[in-house]
Amino acid sequence: MTFNVQAIRAQFPGLQGLANGKPFTYLDSGATAQKPLAVIERMDRFLRSEYGTVHRGLYARSVDSTRAYEQARVSVARFLTAPDEKNIVFTMGCTDAINLVAWSWGRKHLKRGDRVLITGMEHHANIVPWQITAELTGAELVVCPILDDGSLDMEAFDRLLDSRVKLVSLIHVANSLGTINPVKLLAQKAHAVGAKILLDAAQSAPHMPLDVVDLDCDFLAFAGHKVYGPTGIGVLYGKSDVLESMPPWRGGGEMIEKVTFEKTTFAPPPARFEAGTPPIVEAIGLATACEWLGSLGWADIHAAERDLYAYAEAKLAEIPGLRRIGTAAERSTVLSFTMPNAHASDISSILDLEGVAIRAGHHCAQPVMQRFGVTATARATLGVYSTREDIDRLAAGLRKVAELFG
Repeated sequence: MTFNVQAIRAQFPGLQGLANGKPFTYLDSGATAQKPLAVIERMDRFLRSEYGTVHRGLYARSVDSTRAYEQARVSVARFLTAPDEKNIVFTMGCTDAINLVAWSWGRKHLKRGDRVLITGMEHHANIVPWQITAELTGAELVVCPILDDGSLDMEAFDRLLDSRVKLVSLIHVANSLGTINPVKLLAQKAHAVGAKILLDAAQSAPHMPLDVVDLDCDFLAFAGHKVYGPTGIGVLYGKSDVLESMPPWRGGGEMIEKVTFEKTTFAPPPARFEAGTPPIVEAIGLATACEWLGSLGWADIHAAERDLYAYAEAKLAEIPGLRRIGTAAERSTVLSFTMPNAHASDISSILDLEGVAIRAGHHCAQPVMQRFGVTATARATLGVYSTREDIDRLAAGLRKVAELFG
C-alpha cells in the first residue's frame, strides 16, 4: 500500500479535535500510542456480542471466546515471526514480562558468582527486577557503560562479557535516547559465552519488524499499548526449551495439570505462566493492533518515519540553545533535549498551551539522566500518524520557550 499519513490519522479518533483551542499535536507515542478504529471497534464488538470466559466453559460463547483468544496468540507469534504460538506468553505489560523472566528464570538458573549484564541506557523495568533477583540469588548485576553520544560502549561490553555472565538483558531502542542497539550482534556475542539474551522491545516493536528467529534472542518483551493496542497486556516471547526450563511464578487456575492438597503439577508453557482469568479483550485488541500495524507495510513505515525524523532533527537544530540528549549514529523516533534556563516541565507546560503534547521527566531512566548530567529532559516521540505539521508546531512552541527563558 502507499503510505498515506493523512488517511492513517483519520483512523485515530484520539487525534481529532483541539487542545487549548489549537490543533492537537500528539508527540508522546513513546509513552503510549493512540488507538486506531480497528482496535477500538474490534474490542467493542467482542465486549458487546462475543464476550465469554476462556478455557473454562463448554457452551458455544465460551468456546468461541477461547478460539478468539488463542487466535490472538497466533497473530502475535506471526508479528514476531516466532516458530510457534506456544512461544508467546501473554503478560500484563512489558515490565511484567521482564519481571516474569527475572522471577522465574532468574531464581531457577542464577546463583552466587553468576552475572547479569545490562547497559547504562536501560529503562527502570530492566534494572530493578534484576537488582531484586540478584539479592535473592547472590548473583551480580553488572552494567555496560554508554558513550557520550548515547551509544553502547562496545569495547566495554566485550570486556564485561565472559563465562560468568548467564544473561544479557538490554533495551533494543532506548526510550530516553533513541539509540538502536545492534541486538543481533549482541545475541551472537552472548551465546558465544553460553549466556542467554533478553530484548526489551517496547520501543522497537512499533517501528520495525521483529524476527525473533533471525535475531536469535532467547527472550523478547514488548507492551501492547505502544503498538497501538490496549493497556494492561504485554508479550513475552521465549524459546521453547528455555520456557520449559522455567517454573511458574504465579499460582492459580489454568496454569496447572492437577492439584491435590499434597502436590500440584503444572501445565506446559505458555499456560504455566498465565494464572487466572487472562486479559481476554486486551489480547484480542493487541492481535488486531499487530495485524493493523503490519498491514501498513514495514518498509513504508520505516521510510516515512526516517524522513520525518530527519525533518524533526533539522527543525530542533534551529532552536537557540537546544541541546540534544542522544545523538548515536543509529537512532530512531525519539527526540530528547534540554533548553537553557528552562526545566523540562516548563517546556512541556508551554507546549501544552500550544496544543502540543510531549513528555517531560526522567522517562523511567534515572541512570541515563545522571550519565548526561541532567535531572530531566523534554522528549518528543513519533508514531505512524505523526506529520511535518506536528513538527512545525513543536518547533514554533520551542521558539516561544527560547524567547521566554533565553
